[in-house]
Amino acid sequence: MALLYLPDALSPTLAGLLLATSVLTSMITAALGAGGGALLLALMALWLPPAAIIPVHGLIQLGSNAGRAGLTWRHIDWKVIAAFLPGVLLGGLIGGLMLVHLPAAVWQMAIALFILYLCWGPSLPKAILSPLGTFVAALATTFLTLFVGATGPLVAAFVKQIHRDRFRTVATFACAMTLQHSAKGLVFGLTGFALHEWLPFIAGMIACGFLGTWIGLRLLIRLSNLHFQKYFNILLTLLALRLLWQAARTAGFF
Repeated sequence: MALLYLPDALSPTLAGLLLATSVLTSMITAALGAGGGALLLALMALWLPPAAIIPVHGLIQLGSNAGRAGLTWRHIDWKVIAAFLPGVLLGGLIGGLMLVHLPAAVWQMAIALFILYLCWGPSLPKAILSPLGTFVAALATTFLTLFVGATGPLVAAFVKQIHRDRFRTVATFACAMTLQHSAKGLVFGLTGFALHEWLPFIAGMIACGFLGTWIGLRLLIRLSNLHFQKYFNILLTLLALRLLWQAARTAGFF
């Protein structure tokens, strides 16, 4: 159905390819905790009009994360979400008022280095993992996601510091990202982005993403907490290294 009502920027072949990648990237996020959203953003950036990339990606990720949160709701840490939500609201409000473009190399390098620290450095002090620290993390990442698109690996790395159980990590991260992408969708809707022509395609991507999530959660059951943490750290590290490479390229080092 999504292929019958495509925006002018998408051919049926390209739309079909992106629908298939939605299954794959959602499966990756459900099984390993993160990474699928950033991979999908990178692929969409190759073919979609620049003005459509972040809002369309945000709504697709809203549906994908909502589906994952729904399937794992029993494992969500609601105390973390209660601290995360006010930060999302304030970060979305500030970002919506400013809606400026940050230098790409700056945010790419900052996010990459922080992810590497969260994966391989000493554990964060408990004060940072407190409700206040969670609020600040939510505010900062929600603000950034309006301009850079995929801050999911940063949120995932933060949630990883709080929980070691793989289902707790995946479920809480999915709920947090559902809130964050909801704020993003609201901001872009209020600022006049023409979403209506993209809605059938977005609906198809969300449906394919739900299938990928279901497959990924079946894989998650087979992983132990130890193996999950290992693969999770490796995936986040690869994403961080990719960001560092992008930052160097953006800054003109090569």
